[in-house]
Amino acid sequence: MDTKAHIFIVEDDLKIAALLKDYLLAAGYQVSHEANGRLALEQLRLSAPNLILLDLMLPELDGISICNEVRKFSEVPIIMLTARVEEVDRLLGLETGADDYVCKPFSPREVVARVKVHLRRSMAGLLKQPATEQSRFSIDKQQLRILVDAQPLNLTPVEYRLLAEFISHPERVFSRQQLLDFAHEDQRDINDRTVDTHIKNIRKKIQGKLPDNECLHSVYGVGYRFELPL
Repeated sequence: MDTKAHIFIVEDDLKIAALLKDYLLAAGYQVSHEANGRLALEQLRLSAPNLILLDLMLPELDGISICNEVRKFSEVPIIMLTARVEEVDRLLGLETGADDYVCKPFSPREVVARVKVHLRRSMAGLLKQPATEQSRFSIDKQQLRILVDAQPLNLTPVEYRLLAEFISHPERVFSRQQLLDFAHEDQRDINDRTVDTHIKNIRKKIQGKLPDNECLHSVYGVGYRFELPL
């Protein structure tokens, strides 16, 4: 991975911004910072960083509004930073197109680790992209099936839609409501527990093919994310 990737911090707490900048510089990244939401968006329209660390509460323009606007012209990975831990804030941030979130107070080492993961995915052309030939998963849209190492998984229609969406967006965190929407076509009366059951069944079927890989991960208070196996 190119450690000279450019990380853009949008954070109005100068102590937090300075701490993140120190750790990211120590990890070998280029780092820039803006405390004002409106000015940050203006900069993002002019030049694209490799990843954005975006605070939720900002002067003039909040993080969710910035995320909405950025998604109109860029697929750059966005990690939200927030001190508001209510589930609605987490879901709202992720549903605007953010790829991940970190709740304050956080460990700067954890933030750097997440930055590395998202950069690795985006620089490999995998983040927000369909699975490619490099992936052990492939999606057969004509026959509505998913193959692992060229072997088909025995999936229900709902499981197929859910897993296809995960595979097409590795590392993205999906809320339960988003997953309900994906499964809505076949089951109009499903709820959160039904989604959890589908995820449990998908995990078992994947583990039957890849016993040493855990691909579907729970994200506490939000939903699930999928990680492509090596």
